[in-house]
Amino acid sequence: MTLLLNRSDLESLLEPAGCLDALRRGFAAPPGETPAHRTIAPLPGPGTATALLPGLVAGVPAYTVKVNAKFPGNRPALRGVVCLHDLETGGLLAQLDSATVTAWRTGLAAALGTHALARPRADTVAVVGAGAQAELVLRGLAELRPVRALTVCDLDAGRAAAFAGRHGDRLGVPASVAPDPRAAVRGAGIVVTATWARRPLLHAADVAPGTHVTSLGADEPGKAELGADLLKDARVVVDDVALAVETGVLGAAGLDGRHAAGTLRDLLRGEVPGRMRDGEVSVYAPVGLPWQDLALSWAAYEAARAAGVGREFDFLA
Repeated sequence: MTLLLNRSDLESLLEPAGCLDALRRGFAAPPGETPAHRTIAPLPGPGTATALLPGLVAGVPAYTVKVNAKFPGNRPALRGVVCLHDLETGGLLAQLDSATVTAWRTGLAAALGTHALARPRADTVAVVGAGAQAELVLRGLAELRPVRALTVCDLDAGRAAAFAGRHGDRLGVPASVAPDPRAAVRGAGIVVTATWARRPLLHAADVAPGTHVTSLGADEPGKAELGADLLKDARVVVDDVALAVETGVLGAAGLDGRHAAGTLRDLLRGEVPGRMRDGEVSVYAPVGLPWQDLALSWAAYEAARAAGVGREFDFLA
């Protein structure tokens, strides 16, 4: 029997602290010997098809295969499934809503990267792109450090206002809406960009010394949030150097792997240093890796089995 877990099921099961722990364990584990694949195929129209496989984490007796449809004009823009398979038999243990898994694993992994690279005293946050991924970054970051003020910018001013109001109330902090990205990041110690931008939103002159920027939007060819001038002078950490050049932030800016200080796994395992000086601009720019899908999916699957949540379905009947 396969357990089907929809968005409502997952949101009832997942909580930031436990998911952050699952992701920390994944980052702490040594990299596996099986190479991960991330394939993006353009479609005849406005969307792309994406597949990530296999998701593997040492000690977890399962693997994942994720298939997404990305259509920027839709809400939600990302739809698909994460298939959770038994590692020994290949049996399909569960199918999970991909939009929810992706938002949680991307946002919370980004929160870990943000916390690791930002100055210890940085507590003012600017969000550019008030979507699901930024939502989870902010929720995760609030588990890791104090947030004292929030500024939000989005192409949809109403969505920006709703985001600011929701998180300002939840955190008990002043929250405001900015008219554009440059205004939003002015004075912020931490910047989170999570957009569909096809050209840079921020350049070196827009970001004050000592700022940390987490860029989630440059996760496939043709997307770019940060200018090459900003990246050249910043300490850049990614989740996979080759992918950052092939499909991510470095390739989008015309840069190569020499501009990456290392990966977040390297940083969290103590193999490369993080921020080198207080006035340095740091950047974390992931593309998203299959093992992170497994970390979140396995946590959700175990929680669902314990709580009796989800619907069982027999594909072989």
